[in-house]
Amino acid sequence: MRVTSAQFLELSGSPYARGYTHGRAAGGRLRAFLDDSLARLGHLTDAYTDADTVSGTGTDTDTGTARPLDLDSLRPAIEAHRAVVGEVLPELAEEIDGLAAGADIDRDAAWLLQLRREVLGYSRVTGGDCTTYASVLGRPVLAQTVDLNGNLDDQIAVLAVSGPRHRSLVLSFAGLLGYLGVNDAGVAVGLNLVLGGDWEPGVPPYLAIRHVLDTADTVDQAVEILRGLPLASSRSFMICGAYRTVCVEALGSERRVLEGGELVHTNHFLDPDFAARDEINVFAKNSSKRRLETVLKAGIPEAGDVAGHHRLLAARPIFVPDNGDIRRERTVAAVVMRPDLGELRLWPGDPSANAGEVHSL
Repeated sequence: MRVTSAQFLELSGSPYARGYTHGRAAGGRLRAFLDDSLARLGHLTDAYTDADTVSGTGTDTDTGTARPLDLDSLRPAIEAHRAVVGEVLPELAEEIDGLAAGADIDRDAAWLLQLRREVLGYSRVTGGDCTTYASVLGRPVLAQTVDLNGNLDDQIAVLAVSGPRHRSLVLSFAGLLGYLGVNDAGVAVGLNLVLGGDWEPGVPPYLAIRHVLDTADTVDQAVEILRGLPLASSRSFMICGAYRTVCVEALGSERRVLEGGELVHTNHFLDPDFAARDEINVFAKNSSKRRLETVLKAGIPEAGDVAGHHRLLAARPIFVPDNGDIRRERTVAAVVMRPDLGELRLWPGDPSANAGEVHSL
Protein backbone atom coordinates (compact mmCIF):
# COMPACT_ATOMS: atom_id res chain seq x y z
CA MET A 1 0.00 0.00 0.00
CA ARG A 2 1.32 3.46 -0.94
CA VAL A 3 0.81 6.06 1.79
CA THR A 4 0.73 9.36 -0.04
CA SER A 5 0.57 13.05 0.81
CA ALA A 6 0.53 16.05 -1.47
CA GLN A 7 3.17 18.78 -1.59
CA PHE A 8 1.52 22.16 -0.91
CA LEU A 9 2.92 25.22 -2.71
CA GLU A 10 1.89 28.87 -2.57
CA LEU A 11 2.56 30.67 -5.85
CA SER A 12 2.29 34.44 -6.28
CA GLY A 13 3.90 37.35 -8.06
CA SER A 14 4.58 37.67 -11.77
CA PRO A 15 4.01 34.67 -14.06
CA TYR A 16 7.75 33.99 -14.16
CA ALA A 17 8.00 34.33 -10.36
CA ARG A 18 5.15 31.87 -9.84
CA GLY A 19 6.88 29.36 -12.07
CA TYR A 20 10.25 29.92 -10.46
CA THR A 21 8.80 29.37 -6.96
CA HIS A 22 7.12 26.18 -8.15
CA GLY A 23 10.28 24.87 -9.78
CA ARG A 24 12.52 25.78 -6.87
CA ALA A 25 10.26 23.98 -4.36
CA ALA A 26 9.67 20.88 -6.49
CA GLY A 27 12.97 20.81 -8.40
CA GLY A 28 14.54 17.74 -6.81
CA ARG A 29 11.43 15.69 -7.35
CA LEU A 30 10.99 16.93 -10.92
CA ARG A 31 14.60 16.21 -11.86
CA ALA A 32 14.29 12.67 -10.50
CA PHE A 33 11.03 12.23 -12.40
CA LEU A 34 12.59 13.38 -15.67
CA ASP A 35 15.54 11.06 -15.08
CA ASP A 36 13.13 8.13 -14.71
CA SER A 37 12.92 7.13 -18.38
CA LEU A 38 12.09 10.70 -19.46
CA ALA A 39 9.27 11.45 -17.02
CA ARG A 40 8.32 7.74 -17.15
CA LEU A 41 7.23 8.04 -20.76
CA GLY A 42 9.65 5.26 -21.69
CA HIS A 43 7.81 2.93 -19.31
CA LEU A 44 4.50 3.74 -20.99
CA THR A 45 5.13 3.73 -24.71
CA ASP A 46 4.76 -0.02 -25.17
CA ALA A 47 1.20 0.37 -23.92
CA TYR A 48 0.63 2.41 -27.09
CA THR A 49 2.14 0.12 -29.72
CA ASP A 50 -0.86 -1.72 -31.09
CA ALA A 51 -3.46 -1.01 -33.73
CA ASP A 52 -5.57 0.83 -31.15
CA THR A 53 -3.04 3.65 -30.89
CA VAL A 54 -3.96 7.06 -32.34
CA SER A 55 -2.24 10.45 -32.65
CA GLY A 56 0.81 9.68 -30.55
CA THR A 57 4.28 11.17 -30.89
CA GLY A 58 5.97 8.14 -29.37
CA THR A 59 4.45 5.50 -31.63
CA ASP A 60 4.56 4.82 -35.34
CA THR A 61 0.85 4.32 -36.02
CA ASP A 62 1.52 2.77 -39.42
CA THR A 63 3.59 -0.08 -38.02
CA GLY A 64 2.40 -0.12 -34.41
CA THR A 65 5.99 -0.07 -33.15
CA ALA A 66 7.40 2.19 -30.47
CA ARG A 67 9.98 4.80 -31.38
CA PRO A 68 12.68 5.52 -28.79
CA LEU A 69 11.80 8.60 -26.74
CA ASP A 70 14.41 11.18 -25.85
CA LEU A 71 14.11 14.89 -25.30
CA ASP A 72 15.93 15.81 -28.49
CA SER A 73 13.55 13.76 -30.62
CA LEU A 74 10.58 15.48 -28.97
CA ARG A 75 11.81 19.06 -29.28
CA PRO A 76 10.04 19.78 -32.61
CA ALA A 77 6.69 18.62 -31.20
CA ILE A 78 7.26 20.57 -27.98
CA GLU A 79 8.11 23.70 -29.95
CA ALA A 80 4.94 23.35 -32.04
CA HIS A 81 2.80 23.30 -28.88
CA ARG A 82 4.82 26.11 -27.28
CA ALA A 83 4.23 28.34 -30.29
CA VAL A 84 0.46 28.07 -29.86
CA VAL A 85 0.50 28.45 -26.07
CA GLY A 86 2.87 31.41 -26.30
CA GLU A 87 0.49 33.17 -28.67
CA VAL A 88 -2.82 32.60 -26.86
CA LEU A 89 -1.72 32.16 -23.21
CA PRO A 90 1.55 34.14 -22.95
CA GLU A 91 1.45 34.40 -19.14
CA LEU A 92 1.31 30.64 -18.72
CA ALA A 93 4.12 30.24 -21.26
CA GLU A 94 6.17 32.61 -19.13
CA GLU A 95 5.30 30.64 -16.00
CA ILE A 96 6.54 27.42 -17.60
CA ASP A 97 9.84 29.13 -18.44
CA GLY A 98 10.06 30.20 -14.80
CA LEU A 99 9.42 26.61 -13.73
CA ALA A 100 12.38 25.48 -15.83
CA ALA A 101 14.69 28.05 -14.28
CA GLY A 102 13.54 27.36 -10.73
CA ALA A 103 13.87 23.60 -11.10
CA ASP A 104 17.18 23.89 -13.01
CA ILE A 105 15.89 21.77 -15.88
CA ASP A 106 15.95 22.14 -19.65
CA ARG A 107 13.26 24.54 -20.88
CA ASP A 108 11.88 21.87 -23.21
CA ALA A 109 11.76 19.44 -20.27
CA ALA A 110 9.55 21.87 -18.35
CA TRP A 111 7.26 22.10 -21.36
CA LEU A 112 7.28 18.31 -21.71
CA LEU A 113 5.86 18.07 -18.20
CA GLN A 114 2.80 19.96 -19.49
CA LEU A 115 2.55 17.74 -22.59
CA ARG A 116 3.08 14.16 -21.43
CA ARG A 117 -0.41 13.03 -22.45
CA GLU A 118 -0.19 14.78 -25.80
CA VAL A 119 3.23 13.22 -26.48
CA LEU A 120 1.88 9.75 -25.75
CA GLY A 121 -1.26 10.29 -27.77
CA TYR A 122 -4.14 8.05 -26.84
CA SER A 123 -4.90 4.38 -26.72
CA ARG A 124 -8.46 3.19 -27.21
CA VAL A 125 -7.90 0.51 -24.57
CA THR A 126 -7.54 2.78 -21.55
CA GLY A 127 -8.54 0.99 -18.35
CA GLY A 128 -10.00 4.01 -16.60
CA ASP A 129 -9.56 7.74 -16.82
CA CYS A 130 -11.60 9.56 -14.20
CA THR A 131 -15.20 9.55 -13.09
CA THR A 132 -16.59 13.05 -12.56
CA TYR A 133 -19.90 14.34 -11.22
CA ALA A 134 -21.39 17.65 -10.14
CA SER A 135 -24.61 18.89 -8.61
CA VAL A 136 -26.25 22.24 -7.89
CA LEU A 137 -29.57 20.82 -6.67
CA GLY A 138 -28.49 21.71 -3.13
CA ARG A 139 -25.21 23.35 -2.20
CA PRO A 140 -22.87 23.07 -5.20
CA VAL A 141 -20.32 20.28 -5.37
CA LEU A 142 -17.96 18.80 -7.97
CA ALA A 143 -16.14 15.54 -7.30
CA GLN A 144 -14.03 13.07 -9.21
CA THR A 145 -11.45 10.37 -9.22
CA VAL A 146 -8.16 10.98 -11.01
CA ASP A 147 -7.14 7.90 -12.98
CA LEU A 148 -3.68 8.04 -14.57
CA ASN A 149 -0.92 5.70 -15.62
CA GLY A 150 2.72 6.18 -14.67
CA ASN A 151 2.31 5.71 -10.88
CA LEU A 152 1.89 9.46 -10.47
CA ASP A 153 0.66 9.42 -6.89
CA ASP A 154 4.22 10.28 -5.81
CA GLN A 155 4.04 13.46 -7.90
CA ILE A 156 0.93 15.12 -6.43
CA ALA A 157 0.96 18.77 -5.42
CA VAL A 158 -1.69 21.29 -4.47
CA LEU A 159 -0.95 24.79 -5.77
CA ALA A 160 -2.43 27.84 -4.05
CA VAL A 161 -2.14 30.28 -6.95
CA SER A 162 -2.59 34.04 -6.86
CA GLY A 163 -3.29 34.51 -10.54
CA PRO A 164 -3.79 37.60 -12.68
CA ARG A 165 -7.48 37.87 -11.70
CA HIS A 166 -8.36 35.14 -9.19
CA ARG A 167 -6.86 33.04 -6.45
CA SER A 168 -7.32 29.31 -6.92
CA LEU A 169 -6.53 25.90 -5.52
CA VAL A 170 -5.13 23.68 -8.26
CA LEU A 171 -4.32 19.98 -8.23
CA SER A 172 -1.01 19.33 -9.99
CA PHE A 173 1.04 16.32 -11.00
CA ALA A 174 4.77 16.43 -11.78
CA GLY A 175 5.16 20.11 -12.52
CA LEU A 176 1.85 20.64 -14.30
CA LEU A 177 0.61 24.21 -13.94
CA GLY A 178 -2.93 22.89 -13.81
CA TYR A 179 -5.05 19.80 -13.70
CA LEU A 180 -8.31 20.61 -11.92
CA GLY A 181 -9.32 23.09 -9.24
CA VAL A 182 -11.55 25.81 -7.79
CA ASN A 183 -11.19 29.59 -7.71
CA ASP A 184 -12.33 32.39 -5.42
CA ALA A 185 -15.08 33.40 -7.86
CA GLY A 186 -16.83 30.13 -7.04
CA VAL A 187 -15.95 28.27 -10.25
CA ALA A 188 -14.75 24.67 -10.01
CA VAL A 189 -13.45 22.68 -12.98
CA GLY A 190 -12.90 18.92 -13.36
CA LEU A 191 -12.16 16.83 -16.42
CA ASN A 192 -12.32 13.48 -18.18
CA LEU A 193 -10.35 11.97 -21.00
CA VAL A 194 -12.43 11.34 -24.11
CA LEU A 195 -10.97 9.96 -27.32
CA GLY A 196 -11.54 11.38 -30.74
CA GLY A 197 -10.36 13.61 -33.54
CA ASP A 198 -6.79 14.50 -34.41
CA TRP A 199 -4.54 15.59 -31.58
CA GLU A 200 -2.55 18.54 -32.89
CA PRO A 201 -0.24 21.27 -31.56
CA GLY A 202 -2.30 23.49 -29.30
CA VAL A 203 -3.16 24.28 -25.70
CA PRO A 204 -3.01 21.21 -23.43
CA PRO A 205 -6.36 20.85 -21.62
CA TYR A 206 -4.63 21.10 -18.23
CA LEU A 207 -3.31 24.56 -19.12
CA ALA A 208 -6.77 25.48 -20.41
CA ILE A 209 -8.21 24.61 -16.99
CA ARG A 210 -5.57 26.66 -15.23
CA HIS A 211 -6.42 29.63 -17.48
CA VAL A 212 -10.11 29.23 -16.66
CA LEU A 213 -9.35 29.21 -12.94
CA ASP A 214 -7.08 32.26 -13.30
CA THR A 215 -9.60 34.36 -15.21
CA ALA A 216 -13.22 33.14 -15.18
CA ASP A 217 -15.74 34.95 -12.96
CA THR A 218 -18.67 32.73 -13.92
CA VAL A 219 -19.61 29.41 -15.48
CA ASP A 220 -20.61 31.27 -18.66
CA GLN A 221 -17.16 32.84 -18.91
CA ALA A 222 -15.52 29.47 -18.36
CA VAL A 223 -17.52 27.99 -21.23
CA GLU A 224 -16.61 30.85 -23.56
CA ILE A 225 -12.92 30.51 -22.69
CA LEU A 226 -13.02 26.81 -23.57
CA ARG A 227 -14.88 27.56 -26.80
CA GLY A 228 -12.18 29.97 -27.87
CA LEU A 229 -8.99 28.08 -27.06
CA PRO A 230 -7.27 25.91 -29.70
CA LEU A 231 -7.06 22.73 -27.62
CA ALA A 232 -4.40 20.16 -28.40
CA SER A 233 -6.52 17.12 -27.57
CA SER A 234 -10.04 15.90 -26.86
CA ARG A 235 -11.45 16.26 -23.35
CA SER A 236 -14.61 16.71 -21.36
CA PHE A 237 -14.65 19.61 -18.86
CA MET A 238 -17.07 19.65 -15.92
CA ILE A 239 -17.71 23.18 -14.65
CA CYS A 240 -19.64 23.92 -11.47
CA GLY A 241 -20.65 27.29 -10.02
CA ALA A 242 -23.00 28.28 -7.24
CA TYR A 243 -26.19 27.73 -9.24
CA ARG A 244 -25.19 26.15 -12.53
CA THR A 245 -23.22 23.16 -13.71
CA VAL A 246 -22.30 22.33 -17.29
CA CYS A 247 -20.12 19.85 -19.14
CA VAL A 248 -18.16 21.00 -22.18
CA GLU A 249 -17.12 18.21 -24.54
CA ALA A 250 -14.26 19.15 -26.87
CA LEU A 251 -13.52 17.31 -30.11
CA GLY A 252 -11.07 19.07 -32.40
CA SER A 253 -12.31 22.64 -32.85
CA GLU A 254 -15.90 21.70 -31.97
CA ARG A 255 -17.57 22.07 -28.58
CA ARG A 256 -20.81 20.68 -27.16
CA VAL A 257 -22.33 21.90 -23.90
CA LEU A 258 -24.43 19.63 -21.68
CA GLU A 259 -26.35 21.17 -18.80
CA GLY A 260 -28.44 19.98 -15.86
CA GLY A 261 -28.89 20.22 -12.13
CA GLU A 262 -26.78 17.07 -11.82
CA LEU A 263 -24.25 15.83 -14.35
CA VAL A 264 -22.05 12.72 -14.52
CA HIS A 265 -19.27 12.09 -17.02
CA THR A 266 -16.75 9.29 -17.54
CA ASN A 267 -14.75 8.53 -20.70
CA HIS A 268 -17.20 8.31 -23.56
CA PHE A 269 -18.87 11.19 -25.35
CA LEU A 270 -22.44 11.94 -24.29
CA ASP A 271 -23.39 14.36 -27.06
CA PRO A 272 -25.05 12.23 -29.79
CA ASP A 273 -23.07 13.79 -32.63
CA PHE A 274 -19.76 13.35 -30.83
CA ALA A 275 -20.73 9.84 -29.71
CA ALA A 276 -20.85 8.79 -33.36
CA ARG A 277 -17.16 9.81 -33.63
CA ASP A 278 -15.99 8.29 -30.34
CA GLU A 279 -12.72 6.35 -30.71
CA ILE A 280 -12.89 4.45 -27.42
CA ASN A 281 -12.47 0.67 -27.57
CA VAL A 282 -15.67 -1.26 -26.86
CA PHE A 283 -14.26 -2.87 -23.71
CA ALA A 284 -13.06 0.46 -22.33
CA LYS A 285 -16.42 1.95 -23.24
CA ASN A 286 -18.19 -0.76 -21.26
CA SER A 287 -16.06 0.18 -18.24
CA SER A 288 -16.85 3.85 -18.80
CA LYS A 289 -20.59 3.18 -19.02
CA ARG A 290 -20.49 0.99 -15.93
CA ARG A 291 -18.86 3.74 -13.87
CA LEU A 292 -21.32 6.34 -15.13
CA GLU A 293 -24.30 4.12 -14.38
CA THR A 294 -22.95 3.36 -10.90
CA VAL A 295 -22.98 7.06 -10.00
CA LEU A 296 -26.43 7.56 -11.51
CA LYS A 297 -27.81 4.61 -9.55
CA ALA A 298 -26.16 5.62 -6.27
CA GLY A 299 -27.07 9.28 -6.62
CA ILE A 300 -24.80 12.23 -5.95
CA PRO A 301 -24.40 12.80 -2.19
CA GLU A 302 -25.24 16.18 -0.71
CA ALA A 303 -22.37 18.64 -0.82
CA GLY A 304 -21.60 18.37 2.87
CA ASP A 305 -21.79 14.57 3.02
CA VAL A 306 -18.04 13.96 2.98
CA ALA A 307 -18.41 10.33 4.02
CA GLY A 308 -20.91 9.72 1.23
CA HIS A 309 -18.62 11.18 -1.43
CA HIS A 310 -15.65 9.23 -0.08
CA ARG A 311 -17.64 6.01 -0.01
CA LEU A 312 -18.67 6.46 -3.65
CA LEU A 313 -15.25 7.55 -4.94
CA ALA A 314 -13.29 4.88 -3.05
CA ALA A 315 -15.38 1.86 -4.09
CA ARG A 316 -15.24 -0.15 -7.29
CA PRO A 317 -15.95 0.36 -10.11
CA ILE A 318 -15.44 4.12 -9.59
CA PHE A 319 -12.16 3.36 -7.85
CA VAL A 320 -9.76 1.68 -10.31
CA PRO A 321 -7.22 -0.39 -8.31
CA ASP A 322 -3.54 -0.84 -9.02
CA ASN A 323 -2.87 -4.05 -10.94
CA GLY A 324 0.92 -3.61 -10.73
CA ASP A 325 1.31 -2.47 -14.34
CA ILE A 326 2.69 1.08 -14.59
CA ARG A 327 1.25 1.30 -18.10
CA ARG A 328 -2.37 0.97 -17.01
CA GLU A 329 -4.52 3.72 -15.57
CA ARG A 330 -5.49 3.49 -11.93
CA THR A 331 -6.94 5.85 -9.36
CA VAL A 332 -4.15 8.05 -7.98
CA ALA A 333 -6.35 10.61 -6.20
CA ALA A 334 -9.93 11.58 -5.46
CA VAL A 335 -11.22 15.13 -5.03
CA VAL A 336 -14.34 16.85 -3.74
CA MET A 337 -14.59 20.59 -4.46
CA ARG A 338 -17.00 23.10 -2.93
CA PRO A 339 -17.14 26.18 -5.18
CA ASP A 340 -19.31 28.07 -2.67
CA LEU A 341 -16.69 27.58 0.07
CA GLY A 342 -13.53 27.76 -2.04
CA GLU A 343 -12.59 24.34 -0.72
CA LEU A 344 -10.70 21.40 -2.22
CA ARG A 345 -10.78 18.12 -0.32
CA LEU A 346 -8.18 15.65 -1.55
CA TRP A 347 -7.51 11.98 -0.94
CA PRO A 348 -4.04 11.55 -2.48
CA GLY A 349 -3.07 8.13 -3.77
CA ASP A 350 -5.50 5.29 -3.09
CA PRO A 351 -8.58 7.02 -1.61
CA SER A 352 -9.70 3.76 -0.03
CA ALA A 353 -6.48 3.60 2.02
CA ASN A 354 -5.15 7.12 2.55
CA ALA A 355 -6.43 9.92 4.75
CA GLY A 356 -7.97 12.99 3.20
CA GLU A 357 -6.75 16.57 3.48
CA VAL A 358 -8.64 19.84 3.10
CA HIS A 359 -7.39 23.03 1.47
CA SER A 360 -9.33 26.30 1.55
CA LEU A 361 -8.96 29.63 -0.19
